[in-house]
Amino acid sequence: MYGQAEATADSLLYVGKASSLRDRVGSYFQQTQQAPKVEALVRLIRHIEVTVTQSETEALLLEYNLIKEHRPRFNIILRDDKTFPYIQLLAHDFGRLAMYRGPRTVKGRYFGPFPDGGAVRRTLHQLQKLFLLRNCRDSFFANRSRPCLQHQIGRCSAPCVGLISKADYARDVAAAVLVLEGRSNELNELLEQRMLAAAAQLDFETAAQLRDQLASLRKLQATQVITSETERDVDVFAIAGDPGDYAVSVMLVRAGRIMGTTAYFPRSPGTPEETLASFLLQHYAREQPPPVVLLDRELPDAAAVQEALAASAGTAVRVQHALRAILLRWTQMATENAQQSLAMRAARREDASSLLTALGEALGLAATPQRIECFDISHTSGEGTVASCVVYGPDGALRKQYRRFNIDDVAPGDDYAALAQAVQRRFTRIQAGESPLPDILLIDGGAGQLAAVLPPLAQLGYADLCVVGVSKGADRRAGQERLHRPGGGPALLLPADSPALRVIQRVRDEAHRFAIAGHRKRRARRHQESILETVPGLGPAKRRELLRHFGGLQGVLRAGAEDLAQTKGIGAVLAAVIYDHLHPGA
Repeated sequence: MYGQAEATADSLLYVGKASSLRDRVGSYFQQTQQAPKVEALVRLIRHIEVTVTQSETEALLLEYNLIKEHRPRFNIILRDDKTFPYIQLLAHDFGRLAMYRGPRTVKGRYFGPFPDGGAVRRTLHQLQKLFLLRNCRDSFFANRSRPCLQHQIGRCSAPCVGLISKADYARDVAAAVLVLEGRSNELNELLEQRMLAAAAQLDFETAAQLRDQLASLRKLQATQVITSETERDVDVFAIAGDPGDYAVSVMLVRAGRIMGTTAYFPRSPGTPEETLASFLLQHYAREQPPPVVLLDRELPDAAAVQEALAASAGTAVRVQHALRAILLRWTQMATENAQQSLAMRAARREDASSLLTALGEALGLAATPQRIECFDISHTSGEGTVASCVVYGPDGALRKQYRRFNIDDVAPGDDYAALAQAVQRRFTRIQAGESPLPDILLIDGGAGQLAAVLPPLAQLGYADLCVVGVSKGADRRAGQERLHRPGGGPALLLPADSPALRVIQRVRDEAHRFAIAGHRKRRARRHQESILETVPGLGPAKRRELLRHFGGLQGVLRAGAEDLAQTKGIGAVLAAVIYDHLHPGA
């Protein structure tokens, strides 16, 4: 379906498939009341095109390819481009476990997927405590001369300085792998046998260590949700909601153990079955499907979906609807999570919508604002100045639309000039159509900061934009903020319990946090590389190679000229230049 919404050229609005075009297309033009998103779609339709395929599988793949290429505004588009994280066991004589996202092309073993990064970090933390595996990078590991703090607090066996043999460390890695593979019972038996053998040899210290390790492992197992005796890998999907406002819950089951759930919110005008089928194709375009994909409902084109997933994965995949036993329990859990996620999202929307309405009334706007942007500046005595821009709307904070600006061409500590530059750069992009125009622009600061951003806004044609400066009160306490508007006049002081003030505080604090985080990253990067950046003939690639080879700047400073020359891309001549530059007069 094509339409002309604010454009003269046709743009693709929606891609759908159907075995009966009469029924499918006719459903959009019924006289009965339709979902708001369907009504909006119908109003924009100018033309409909039809492509006939030979099978339902071909129709599914064509639908997916068209959506991927044209990104129609009324289709499901998974905007969260992050893949599920895995735990990666890196190939090394003394291997380490680390979190990994992305294509699994790097050599090593992968365990997962996990529903989010928090689940990975908790698992890594538990395994490190249990088996004392290292968590440092190879460059750091290769340049240690004494144990680090992790060994001193009992979290690492210090293989870097030979405090554990290669065979014993490999045994600990193998034990961690058994846990990750869901074979904890097998590991329990191995630890018990080792404990009894140590006790029989009167090695009571080793036996006590194994006893404590076994107790910790059993405690860990008691906190995990084991829902099946069988070791099966399953992805469970459930959908809840109405056309235009769905929640899809994805529950990961590995080796019979529930790893957690993740919720997505596709905005599709189609039926739940159509939406779920389209969601599956997009989801598994990024992830490897398990042998079993479990659904909370029967799909009319389940066979075609199964064939398409198997073809793209290159392995057998079974798509099924659970009716009984443990599979039914899993789908019920996923359904409850989808319904709960939808309810929580609706509550957040209602809260954000009421706050925006109150803010519009407090500022005397004719309509409720739908988009707020806020700017803040962070630096340390003028060094490493960073400007932040955060975005807030009816769905709350829109973190993917946050932006940072490195400020270099202003006098150190000149916040006015820094704000003016950041606002000019941001609104130049808005003018080019790269981002929507906000209804309200908040500036963290008083009348001076407000006055600094007005000239670039007027120059770009945004003089009528609602701009508000937010300054802290006399005691710099929350609730005493003063709002400054263009044209001077007394500042507006809202009641401390005002909903409008609450949303201003929320956005202003988020801009402050985002600016500080950006400044700290920039400052750390500058302090780490500033000395090396002054070495003549040493480019960015060779600087990175030096830091990687020696595990950081301190390692580079301790290295001699001959050691520097051993680094990839650094010859004897450049090594001498680097050494002389870092050690003048030596």
